[in-house]
Amino acid sequence: MLAVRNLSFSYGQKSVLLDINLDCKPMLTAIIGPNATGKSTFLKCIAGLLKHRGKVILNGKRIYDGDSTGQVSYLPQDNGTPIALTVLEAVLLGMHQSLSWRVSQKDLDLAFGVLEDLGIEELSTRLLNQLSGGQQQMVSIAQSLVREPQVLLMDEPTSSLDLYRQLEIFNLIKKVTYEKNIITLVALHDLNLAARYADRMVVMSKGTIYDAGEPYAILTEDMIKTVYGVHADVYMDRDGLPVVVPKVSSSPAKRIQHRDTLGQRQPEKALGGVLTP
Repeated sequence: MLAVRNLSFSYGQKSVLLDINLDCKPMLTAIIGPNATGKSTFLKCIAGLLKHRGKVILNGKRIYDGDSTGQVSYLPQDNGTPIALTVLEAVLLGMHQSLSWRVSQKDLDLAFGVLEDLGIEELSTRLLNQLSGGQQQMVSIAQSLVREPQVLLMDEPTSSLDLYRQLEIFNLIKKVTYEKNIITLVALHDLNLAARYADRMVVMSKGTIYDAGEPYAILTEDMIKTVYGVHADVYMDRDGLPVVVPKVSSSPAKRIQHRDTLGQRQPEKALGGVLTP
């Protein structure tokens, strides 16, 4: 069990997180909400990367800043500039908390196993700075998984991946979450992707938790209008999962202009004896 109690955080005088309380069990929890509502900051606080007020407790013991070794694995949205390491070396470095000077066969097998699970074992000898953005993101995910954490925190892990890779990655994350009994929290903007894979959703708004629960109960037209300021229809697909379809709206002036453009021809003009529209 991961328990967050009265967690608050400020950048100087600007409050970002306000008295957050949340309990998370081993499952895939999606953190959703508009930009600048504190999703990334919330994950960083849980990971112990930001000094915050309040408590983060894992299995009855408090996680102190910088003391989450072997417990929490955090994948940021921006992984920085890739350096001249091979993919295998980078994944092995993800195990630095337990890796000795001599790399054991067990370490190699674990690293190769994660690369194979992700379908990128053929990249093992490639340099990171020679990979595409999507491939680099896959390697970063491998670095997170190879640590075998109790808590897995991911900030937009599929932001630079195509649709096939997005589904592939979330299938893997869901599988690992259940097989390893991991508490997985993923910050996402894609509501439909979150609805398809998350067991639970946590909606953040203005630095607080607006609501939490199962996707079918959370993704409502009222919530999307209130939190995102967007009018949308929410349907249930054949699998009983909610699908969000934003409504396209425009101002009256634009609608009139569009109607006139489609429905009326402009006056014809004479040019050199030839009629042109």
